[in-house]
Amino acid sequence: MDVYRKLLVAGALSLLSTSALAAAGEKVEVFSTSGCGCCLGWVRHLEEAGFEVTNENLAMADLWAKKTGAGLTPELTSCHTGFAEGYVLEGHVPARDVTRLLTERPDAIGLTVPGMPAGSPGMGESDEPYDVLLVLKDGSTEIFASYPQPKGSTAE
Repeated sequence: MDVYRKLLVAGALSLLSTSALAAAGEKVEVFSTSGCGCCLGWVRHLEEAGFEVTNENLAMADLWAKKTGAGLTPELTSCHTGFAEGYVLEGHVPARDVTRLLTERPDAIGLTVPGMPAGSPGMGESDEPYDVLLVLKDGSTEIFASYPQPKGSTAE
């Protein structure tokens, strides 16, 4: 009976892992300016999570055109802008939130981490709190996730 239970649990975990990886296997198109180390750090973070990422360096005016064209206002921006499956990904959005966005598919513009908060992917280690915001089609936002996760949280 123990062997049967172990196989059942292993199979369930395998299915969960496969569905998470399938969502993470998506393509993300990133636009940034050249020489930005934190942008490259975020790209590496996404690649390590299984995303297929391209990164194109643009002149600042062209990058701003991408941001505003996606529906972002200046207070919602950061240093780089990504796109995945019709959603905008602005700034240092954690890969797990990108996966959640692509799985849940809310009626929204996308996700943003305004500014460049310490501790966000690509910005080094820190316990500084920050929020990932869901940008709705009317331009308003709501909190999609908060970091760091509270102690004892089951979120990963």
